[in-house]
Amino acid sequence: MSTLRFPQIKKLTTPRALLDRLAELGVELPFDAEVDPAGALAQPLTVTDGSAGALAIANRFAVLPMEGWDGTTDGRPTDLVRRRWSRFGQSGCGLVWGEATAVRPDGRANPHQLIIDESTVDDIAALRALLAPGQVAGMQLTHSGRYARPVDVALPRTAYQHPNLDGRAGTGAAEVLTDDELDELADQYIAAAVLAQQAGFEFVDVKHCHGYLLHELLSAHERPGRYGGDLAGRTRFLRTVTEGVRTRAPGLAVAVRLSAFDLMPFRAGEGGVGEPDGDGPYPYGFGGDGTGLGLDLTETHQLLDVFEELGIGLVSTTAGSPYYNPHIQRPAYFPPSDGYQPPEDPLVGVARQIAATAELTRAHPALAVVGGGYSYLQEWLPNVGQAVVAGGGAAMVGLGRMVLSYPDLAADVLAGRGLQPRLLCRTFSDCTTAPRNGLVSGCFPIDPFYKDHPQRVELTQAKKEAKARLR
Repeated sequence: MSTLRFPQIKKLTTPRALLDRLAELGVELPFDAEVDPAGALAQPLTVTDGSAGALAIANRFAVLPMEGWDGTTDGRPTDLVRRRWSRFGQSGCGLVWGEATAVRPDGRANPHQLIIDESTVDDIAALRALLAPGQVAGMQLTHSGRYARPVDVALPRTAYQHPNLDGRAGTGAAEVLTDDELDELADQYIAAAVLAQQAGFEFVDVKHCHGYLLHELLSAHERPGRYGGDLAGRTRFLRTVTEGVRTRAPGLAVAVRLSAFDLMPFRAGEGGVGEPDGDGPYPYGFGGDGTGLGLDLTETHQLLDVFEELGIGLVSTTAGSPYYNPHIQRPAYFPPSDGYQPPEDPLVGVARQIAATAELTRAHPALAVVGGGYSYLQEWLPNVGQAVVAGGGAAMVGLGRMVLSYPDLAADVLAGRGLQPRLLCRTFSDCTTAPRNGLVSGCFPIDPFYKDHPQRVELTQAKKEAKARLR
């Protein structure tokens, strides 16, 4: 597989070099040459929820939700999960947005994803107890929809028939959920939220991102019945769950992680470089302009208006899907072994997400918006994050895979310590390649624990085999 030779950001070692590269690309990023430990990132934040009142967050760093591949087959945490949550607790982040947890077994994205039900709630509560005193924590509730893989074969359930994604490799034959089935699923989300409150969480996330079921509902323009058509129909599920949580779990806040925009699916083209998988028009991308390659945030703004009507005060922005356009969702220099080489400098993807988040944040000042897409910035993450928050482009900076390699980054920034370059995530994507090959999720290149993990040998072999297939 060949590689487009973009300069790696770690080689842009001065502010001038970074800014010159951004100018060469024709994109902008907010940037502060100096990071103040007592500056914007250290400031407390109060999030107002329509039912739960106020959530007091100590600083502007958040751990973002990540899907785990290392629970038990019946959805309980293992020592690996507990280790990850302990590291979240030591991160220094004021907010921990807990990992994707299925509301029922057949909604899992992998056979080792966590499940919350009456049999696992005490184990989930033990995870919450591993976090530091004062950290605000939430649980991400999910049904994986067309990407459901609760056993070793795909068992997809979808919001509507999708000509570009139905039958795509690995998803199998998809069956559309009926309105009655969605009614039942909404009740299961509400029941899961009640259990999350019982486990000690301050909020639940009704997940609408990354191509999973509720994200797909947002683009169900042609779906008949109560859950499709206009925006009122496409947000009926969210409204139902939010109202149910307000009634059955008073005091529990409701949040949403949202793919604020989406583009068409990509595939590996000539030389392994990503290219659009199809031609426009593409009416299936929420937050897209209909071509499949551009943004139009009109409906995204309308959705955030719905959040405000429902009293939702906390939103985490992301984009696209790791399954069909990962360079949009998670800018990286090195793709996972089953992916494609980035068709653009990853800095363009970072700038796209930060700009969209800033537009939404400024237009909806009542919402506390957690921005994403920062990990690729590496050494420059604090400089950009501080400038974004100080300039009103987001309320908080979200850290995803960076926390897997460098859990203390926020603590180091807030203490005025220099970053530890040897721990910075370099976007090798092994944390994705490993689970795509049935292995546990972790930072195999950098975290000493995973460097010594027995599955590292299997990961190395899987990567070699993937390269051989592409020759």
